[in-house]
Amino acid sequence: MWRRALLAVTVLVVGLASVDAQTSGAAAQHGPDHGTSTRVPGIEVLPLPSLPFSGRDRIAWTRPLDGGGSTTTYLESNVARDSQGRLYREEHRFGVAGASPESTLLASSVYDPASGTRTRCVYSTHQCSVSRYHPQRAYALRPVGASDGGRRFLTRESLGTKDIGGMAVAGTRETTTLEPGAAGNDQPLTTSREIWYSADLKTNLEVTRKDPREGTQVILLTILSRGEPDPAVFAVPAGFTVRDERRPVTAEGGAGSAAGSDVH
Repeated sequence: MWRRALLAVTVLVVGLASVDAQTSGAAAQHGPDHGTSTRVPGIEVLPLPSLPFSGRDRIAWTRPLDGGGSTTTYLESNVARDSQGRLYREEHRFGVAGASPESTLLASSVYDPASGTRTRCVYSTHQCSVSRYHPQRAYALRPVGASDGGRRFLTRESLGTKDIGGMAVAGTRETTTLEPGAAGNDQPLTTSREIWYSADLKTNLEVTRKDPREGTQVILLTILSRGEPDPAVFAVPAGFTVRDERRPVTAEGGAGSAAGSDVH
C-alpha cells in the first residue's frame, strides 16, 4: 500500500514539475530570429555639381494596427551636397516622437561622383568601408498608362505650386492601380505618391507615399543652408578605421580578386 502511495506522489510531483517547466518556458527552445526590418528611403538627392545645400530629412511613418488604431514612428537624418556634387547622408533607425537623432544614428555615407566611391562609416564598430559608386545624375519619369502586361496602371496629375521653406515647389500626384496577383495581392490595390519638387535645387522637398501594405510615409527635406557645407562633413570621423573593399582592376580591364586593405 505504501509503495502505491509513494508511486502516486512521485507521479504527481513529476507532473507538476513538467507543467511548471512548460509554464515558465524553461524547456522552450528555438533558433535565432531577428524579426522584420524595412528600409524607408528618404528624399533621394542626385550628385549634381554647383547646387550645394545642407538639410535635414524627416520621415513620419504611420501604420495601421490590427483591430484599429495606428502607430507612428519617426526618423531624422542630416543630408548635404557640396559644389562638387558630393553627397553626405546618414542612416538612422526609426524611433518614437522626441527621440534624439544621436541615439538613433547607425551609419553615415559619403558619395563622391568624381572618384566613383562610397565611404560608409558604422558608428557601433568605428569602421568605414570604401566601395565603388556609380552616380546617377538624371532621372526619367515612368510613362503613364499600363505596364506589366496590363496588371499595373499609372496615372499622373499636377497639384500646382506652393512654397516650402521660402522655395517654390511644383506638385505631382502619381497613382498606381495593381490588378489582383500583380504583387501577391488577392484584391485590386491602389498606391499613391504626392511629390513636391524644387527646380532650383533639382530635388524633391516633400514626398507623401500611401500604400495599404505599408501605411503612410511623409518625408520632408528641410533646407538649412544654401551655402557650401562644412568640408569636415565629408571627412572620415576621427578614430575610425577605413577598409577599401573595391575590387582592383586588372590590365585587361576586368576586376581582379577582392583584396581589401586597412587604412588607419
